[in-house]
Amino acid sequence: MAMDNHNPLLSTQKSSDSGLQIALHPLVLLTISDYITRHTLRQQTGPVVGALLGQQNGREITIEHAFECLLEETAENEVKLSPKWFEARLQQMKDVHKVPSLDLVGWYTIIPSSGPQPIHLPIHRQILSIYNESAILLGFHPEEVLGGAAGGKLPLTIYESNYEAEESSGETGEDKEMKDEEPQLKLRFKELPFTVETGEAEMISVDFVARGGGNATAVDGTSKKVAPAEGKGKGKAKSEDTIRSEAPKRDESSLSREDEEQLASLTAKANAIKMLQSRINLVAAYLQNLPPSYVSDGVASEADIESKNYAPVNHSILRSIQALLGRLSVLIPANSQGFEHEIISEKNDVSLISLLSELTKSAHDIRETGKKFAIVENGKMNRMMKQQDRGMGWGDQSHPMRDVMNAGDLLM
Repeated sequence: MAMDNHNPLLSTQKSSDSGLQIALHPLVLLTISDYITRHTLRQQTGPVVGALLGQQNGREITIEHAFECLLEETAENEVKLSPKWFEARLQQMKDVHKVPSLDLVGWYTIIPSSGPQPIHLPIHRQILSIYNESAILLGFHPEEVLGGAAGGKLPLTIYESNYEAEESSGETGEDKEMKDEEPQLKLRFKELPFTVETGEAEMISVDFVARGGGNATAVDGTSKKVAPAEGKGKGKAKSEDTIRSEAPKRDESSLSREDEEQLASLTAKANAIKMLQSRINLVAAYLQNLPPSYVSDGVASEADIESKNYAPVNHSILRSIQALLGRLSVLIPANSQGFEHEIISEKNDVSLISLLSELTKSAHDIRETGKKFAIVENGKMNRMMKQQDRGMGWGDQSHPMRDVMNAGDLLM
């Protein structure tokens, strides 16, 4: 029964003897997950296939970039890469990634956990024969993601391919006549170990995606239809006004992207601090419940051991606590005075910036108050001048100098 479950495309050799060392970059994982997500949400049909770009230095292969590929169906009902489209896109990617120079090192697709299937052979043979005779295959396992597989293992497997002789006699258990013909070679896949390498630029992008994905929510793309108003005139206008008045309320309640990211970051830090505090309380409670005889003499008495009021002495836990306390000296800086001086300096700088901000705001408020005070004073002066003009007879319609009100009017 074990032979029935064996994938015939997988090599019978237990470990790889090629010595290939694969270094996978996170940008490739982001590209593949983005392609699969778009392919699923758009409900597209057809296989998910893409190319892998990287460098190959001897037995070391790096996978640094990836891009999706256009497929076509041949006359033999086989799915292959579109030659013209693929060659043009591959050349474009090479032109973009010239420093360092990247080349095609393999391709990726979705495969089950059992390994590659016969449907994957045409594309792999096409890449081996035309572009790279040592191309690798990166298989993504979506069922492990949907199943919630834990343990920190990435839901993917990287394979190398080679041609192996078919051993049919071992499978059937029967002896066959020896012939001079060469054994038939078949393409087999062998799993390769890999490591994840991250550059500085990738760390920034991955951190940004992780912080943004922490507060991502599923949004229903279907828009709600508003039922048409049955009434006419004022009733219809009232319903439209109600809808318009509700829209700003929803906009005001929503947070900006920066606020959501900051809120998610603060929430994660608060949860981490709570967990740390609970672990510290647990360690302190264990130490407080140790038998008094063990704390004083280092040896627990039989009465304390038999008593259920004290926690049992576990030397493994005590050694772990001692090792944890020993690492505290590493976290505390050796020059504590310089460290405290630096903290005070940083605190003073922050306070100074805050005071300068408050001072600038106060100066602006004083300036606005001065402008308002000047407007009020000018209004009072104008009213007083008008009252004086009426008292001196300037308000008479027949006065010859009635239109000359002040020095500014004389200059006009």
